[in-house]
Amino acid sequence: MFKRKLKALDYMDWDKVNGNDPEHFRKLVVWLEDQKIRNYKIEDRECLRNIQSEDWIKVFQDYCNNVACPIVSSPLDQLEWLIGLAIRLEYEDDHKKYQEVTIEKVKEKSTVVPSVKSTNPLDNLNFYSEDFKSGVNAIAKILKVPQHPNHLITLEACSKVVCKRLNPNAIQNPNTVVIKGTPFPIGDVDLGFNMGDPVLNNAAKVLRLLYIHDLRELQTKINEAIVSVQNITANPKTDTKLGKVGF
Repeated sequence: MFKRKLKALDYMDWDKVNGNDPEHFRKLVVWLEDQKIRNYKIEDRECLRNIQSEDWIKVFQDYCNNVACPIVSSPLDQLEWLIGLAIRLEYEDDHKKYQEVTIEKVKEKSTVVPSVKSTNPLDNLNFYSEDFKSGVNAIAKILKVPQHPNHLITLEACSKVVCKRLNPNAIQNPNTVVIKGTPFPIGDVDLGFNMGDPVLNNAAKVLRLLYIHDLRELQTKINEAIVSVQNITANPKTDTKLGKVGF
């Protein structure tokens, strides 16, 4: 799991390391201390280098304590932490070198990435230009949609009108979208509470109606889903050729 890190550290056998092999494990710890971490003085590393010693595990735990390794449960996790420490120390020794390499790589990537030219004309539009705003307001006027100070919200409202009332099904069957009946007397409805301002009260009534409308649409979709499932489960197809009558 740490082979890439060892490769970055220029460990000779980075692709052959097996953390579960005691010999590999101990050799790697010694190499990290000798070449990268260097927490001990050279003469103090003898116990750590004696990888055949029966007390090496205890020496290793003492070493982890000396380098302030916060992990105490798993030797593999401790080794992973030591490798991370070695990478950090390697970076701190010559951070300018690695910063330059990073910048060069970014430049290389920017030159290698091909430029993609979109064929969608909408991608070339300036949605905040005066011409675009004028076009949105002209469409809203044709559709009789009230204009919002934010032209993008007006455009969204126009989109909803077109999708719901000017789609092919609605044009062929206008009765499905044309509202009939007596207009709802929203002004006479009791809100149930008073916000102290007639304008706010009317806004609250509108929000309540919109909420009820959304609930009705959701219930309609739920009913449609139930009917679709019932059509499958209540009317199973059977093959009478597989049945047998008598003996």
